[in-house]
Amino acid sequence: MFRLSQFMQEIAACEKNGIGPLPPKRNPPGPVVIWNLIRRCNLLCKHCYAISGDVDFPGELSTEEVFAVMEDLKNFRVPVLILSGGEPLLRPDIFDISRRAKAMGFYVGLSSNGVLIDRANIGAIAETGYDYVGISLDGTGAVHDAFRGMKGAYEASLNGIRLCRDAGIRVGIRFTMTMDNHQELPRLLALMEEEEIDKFYFSHLVYAGRGNKNRGDDAALATTRRAMDLLFETAWDNVCRNTGREFVTGNNDADGVYLLFWVQRRFPHLAEHMRALLARWGGNQTGINIANIDNLGNVHPDTMWWDYTIGNVRERPFSQIWPDTSDPLMAGLKRRPRRIGGRCGACRYFDICGGNTRVRAMKLTGDPWAEDPACYLTDAEIGLDAPSERLTVTPFRGARHEAETVIR
Repeated sequence: MFRLSQFMQEIAACEKNGIGPLPPKRNPPGPVVIWNLIRRCNLLCKHCYAISGDVDFPGELSTEEVFAVMEDLKNFRVPVLILSGGEPLLRPDIFDISRRAKAMGFYVGLSSNGVLIDRANIGAIAETGYDYVGISLDGTGAVHDAFRGMKGAYEASLNGIRLCRDAGIRVGIRFTMTMDNHQELPRLLALMEEEEIDKFYFSHLVYAGRGNKNRGDDAALATTRRAMDLLFETAWDNVCRNTGREFVTGNNDADGVYLLFWVQRRFPHLAEHMRALLARWGGNQTGINIANIDNLGNVHPDTMWWDYTIGNVRERPFSQIWPDTSDPLMAGLKRRPRRIGGRCGACRYFDICGGNTRVRAMKLTGDPWAEDPACYLTDAEIGLDAPSERLTVTPFRGARHEAETVIR
């Protein structure tokens, strides 16, 4: 995750007080765990990475098993649990699990589609004490309804957001941009302002199947850059007005490099300082500070790797699974710096991005260490003298590589 607002706040602080020394780097004590507690969902979304449906999926962890795993996670110093699905509010014990997690001292987020948040349960949601509730919106009105496969889904989700806001819960919009809804971004940013919503999470498209040949003039590349330009300006405006609203992005660590370009244009005297700060962030954290547990207890390098399992918490504690580098993929993900080829390996800003999102390289080429096909920076911008060649396919099979699933 790229915490855009934090970098914008640093720019504002430097403008006000002058450039100071970099604050000390604080490594998280353990990974953030995104936990898909249930696969069942009341919606049928186009971009669901869990391939959920409105049916019960057998074999899910029981309440007691969840509690036992949480004890292990706490002892392993995991600081954050993001409780997700499917739709987590369909799990009957969701508030028992959430209250236990809060009592144990975790930062607890709820990741919901918002449709089931209503006046009947908003009291329980507020009393549980979630640190954050993230609700997905794919656009406004009919656009969102079409993505979610339900007429009226937008109004129901927006109502859920308003109920959370009015109950004093920190709430945010999560937006996954695709070529079918990119035009909705300005409307959603305006909605955030109008409704006084706390946070905006922008998740990038995944350009599956796209090679290097059209990288320079690809419509998706240009769309992404326009979206980031708008997001940067919106985040900066909110920092200048001290609104307290937060903007973050995910699934494309090239955002850090693109922010550096923005700083070079807008605040050239801060470019060196911000480059050092961005390099210290270091980009992609899959397999290091981001982890996923699915509804069956399978552990994955992150939520986009559901077709690659590194262990199961019923068979082995998470605290033993996560640091184990006998798996070739995990060994490569934890290596610093990672050994990545193509444009990524030759990029002058590799220290900022860290090679970007490995799952996209895997999906396109069969090789998790190939370049990320969704980098929206040009060859000239990243210091390549000539256009890069097309990607080559190098099949990769780790010890636990399974059948392909849909990746959003």
